[in-house]
Amino acid sequence: MFAMEEIDDQEEYLSLSLGLVTNSSYKRKRITNTEETTPNHSDSSESYEEDKIFSLFHTRDQMLKLDHKTKDELSDHHEDGKGLHLIHLLLLSATAVNDNDLISAVENLCELYQTVSLTGDSVQRVAFFFADGLVARLLTRKSPFYDMIMKGPTPEEELLAFTELYKVSPFYQFAHFTANQAILEAFEKDQENTNNRVLHVIDFDISYGFQWPSLMQSLSEKATTANRIFLKITGFGRNFQQLQETESRLVSFAKCYRNLVFEFDGIVKGSKLVMKTFKKKNETIAANLVFHLNTLNSYSEISETLNYVYSLSPSIVVLVEQEGSRKTRNFLSRFMESLHYFAAIFDSLDDCLPVDSGERLSIEKNHLGKEIKGVINYDKDGENCVRLEKMETWKGRMERHGFLGIRQSCNSVMQAKLLLKIRSHCCSSVHFDGEDNNGGFRVVERDDGKLISLGWQHRFLITASSWQCV
Repeated sequence: MFAMEEIDDQEEYLSLSLGLVTNSSYKRKRITNTEETTPNHSDSSESYEEDKIFSLFHTRDQMLKLDHKTKDELSDHHEDGKGLHLIHLLLLSATAVNDNDLISAVENLCELYQTVSLTGDSVQRVAFFFADGLVARLLTRKSPFYDMIMKGPTPEEELLAFTELYKVSPFYQFAHFTANQAILEAFEKDQENTNNRVLHVIDFDISYGFQWPSLMQSLSEKATTANRIFLKITGFGRNFQQLQETESRLVSFAKCYRNLVFEFDGIVKGSKLVMKTFKKKNETIAANLVFHLNTLNSYSEISETLNYVYSLSPSIVVLVEQEGSRKTRNFLSRFMESLHYFAAIFDSLDDCLPVDSGERLSIEKNHLGKEIKGVINYDKDGENCVRLEKMETWKGRMERHGFLGIRQSCNSVMQAKLLLKIRSHCCSSVHFDGEDNNGGFRVVERDDGKLISLGWQHRFLITASSWQCV
């Protein structure tokens, strides 16, 4: 069953001849269709600013045309201090953009584009996408340059990049396996109260459905052809086509298990449906909030979602989010936090893929790069943008909406650690609590065992938690 969403694309932004946001006395702001705002610039000043922007894009194009760096050049990058200089340039550029100082911003970004590289080391790579995000922030949505910078991958490229990251890094597998273990344990507990061996998962962001094959396999191990388990997934997706593809993928996988009855209902996000009709008696309800709440546009949307989840009286709510700090009212704080976070992810890819890997370039360009540019410009282009927040923030919100955190089981912790050991064939180092955590991936239990985090070196990347209605 599918339901289409209504699309509202009426938003407009202030536009100049090149769509610049300059360092004049006016502030960057949204306007209605009936408003007109003209900056107080002379023709010569505007022409000068246009020349600077053209020069910036010329420098960027030249960088993209350069041959790949040699291994010797890459190995000397950090030794001669260029890495620190590059980060310094990023901070100078971000400060200038924040101050609407076009001239300083362009000068620093031009120098950045002469230093970054899509095929360099992890610092050069991540800095390229942050530089692009800052350039987009200088422009308005009406600018053709903005579209060029922010143009996303095709659906095929996006799926390929996600699949490749799923294969080589424990990032998404950690999230999915940990959440599935909590759902499986809630289902087994409910069997004592007669759930008719029916598990109904409501996935608020089904995406490509990669989370659910492992759950199907685990359920099938507990079923027989004479005593089958019924699995129903209600999944919210981005659009009708993605839901169709996800359904086809999951139905095909479910056919491998004759002792499992599978049903899928797809709903396009934003559809106006009476969701309570999905709830039935004598079934285990599991609400899946894996990488969903951080995509919502406002606290009111988050609150509305959590209120609805509570109304379902689910046996289990699983929440997995990326660890960051949004600080929406402070651009520089958000920029710094995002830079630290994504730099850790890019650095972790050194342990997963060679520097010259085509798969790595695909992951960085069509998945991580898209997220970076969205984070920097979320207040300008909020669609499909991840907003990083600390787990402590999500914990407070869950508790205020009537949910109580559950201690993670020993099986969940063991499974997370086993996953990293399995992935260690491509990762040079893996660490657990109490061990030397100076490098590599690590699993950490937090909040008296109610949270499990996947970290890289000293930074938490994602954190999983489980909740019940009070």
